[in-house]
Amino acid sequence: MNTGFYKDLDTNFELACEMSERDFAHEDLLELLQNGNIPEKQIAALKISKLNNKEEAKILMDNLTGCDGKIREAVALKINQILFDNNSLLYFFTQHAYTPFADATIDINGNICRLVIDSVSVLKADKEFADKYVEKLFLFISETFNELDKFIFRDKKYVINKQLFKLYWCLEALKLFVQEIPVQKLLPVLERASSEKEYTIREKVAQILILLDNPQYDNLKTSLKSDDNYYVREVFKL
Repeated sequence: MNTGFYKDLDTNFELACEMSERDFAHEDLLELLQNGNIPEKQIAALKISKLNNKEEAKILMDNLTGCDGKIREAVALKINQILFDNNSLLYFFTQHAYTPFADATIDINGNICRLVIDSVSVLKADKEFADKYVEKLFLFISETFNELDKFIFRDKKYVINKQLFKLYWCLEALKLFVQEIPVQKLLPVLERASSEKEYTIREKVAQILILLDNPQYDNLKTSLKSDDNYYVREVFKL
């Protein structure tokens, strides 16, 4: 029995409880976000209530990827709250802001993906951010298709599901931008995705198609309207 693991778990829980009951100066919360341990960063992210400049926004964004899941989810939640509740939108328009948001869109935690996409619905007001974010999504989708094409029937199901999970959230994020994406760029992606056996991917394609009026999508719409899966067909009846 790994008693050290449980001891660390208890210690971290006690620290998180203690911190949640304390008041912190704004500067102290930022310091914890930069240099704290897992529970310190998690609680600091949840406790921070405002941002004063781009440097502070970057500190949050730096914790959106590449760290423990508890931190990532707390940061994703906080960024979402700040974007919708405060006037901090411009602080997130830095040169490379699209990168952490794109990377977090395909996080292994679906709650983070959902929160990030909701935040992007606000951030897309900046055209440069939107263009670069969408390009990253198309890159992820291309990589996913390449990986899926390599798989054979002996491959582990969880490996395949990981790629399908990424594709699902990329398509969900693309729904925010489909009106601005050229047909010649979007249609091949939708056609390829609609060939996946996993019905949730085809359902996501259908959800995108109902947002589009261009007749060049009609053949694909017709095909999915008679899909074998009930949930895919039902998208067109909503």
